[in-house]
Amino acid sequence: MQKSSLSPLLGAACIAAALALSACSPTLNWRQVQGSNAPYSVLMPAKPASFSRPVNLDGLQVTMTMTAAEVDDVSYAVGSAELADASQAPHALNAMKTAMVNNIKGTIRKEKVGGVATAPNAIDIEAASADNPPTVLFARFTTKGKWVYQAIILGPEKSVTPEAVDTFFSSFKVN
Repeated sequence: MQKSSLSPLLGAACIAAALALSACSPTLNWRQVQGSNAPYSVLMPAKPASFSRPVNLDGLQVTMTMTAAEVDDVSYAVGSAELADASQAPHALNAMKTAMVNNIKGTIRKEKVGGVATAPNAIDIEAASADNPPTVLFARFTTKGKWVYQAIILGPEKSVTPEAVDTFFSSFKVN
């Protein structure tokens, strides 16, 4: 019986393929999440946790609920709060934007006012800290009725991919 010379090569190829596939396993396990007390939906890259606490939005006292997940030192979060009056929304959005940028001691690199189809009243920003390496913040601040929202991705700039930013923000919808 003659032994095939392909067997060792086939075995090595199978092992190499298995290793390659295991190396390519995604760290972002996207799942649909609904707001627990606010009308929104978003894709999160891991199982999120939620908590609520009182916050001061430049004089507006609200209870903000944060739903967040972290993967590879990058945080993905949606914060929501119900205002007493919908006319307070522009003030609340600007206060949330200022607080988030100040939290990272950052500066805004890009800002788009006017939103997108899934969030027509949105302010989108990209900000970065002066740290080396920088922390980057991608954020969308939006409102619907008496609800205000902040959807954010925050982490080391080298760890935040354009694909993750696109997936997260294109999935974020206020209902």
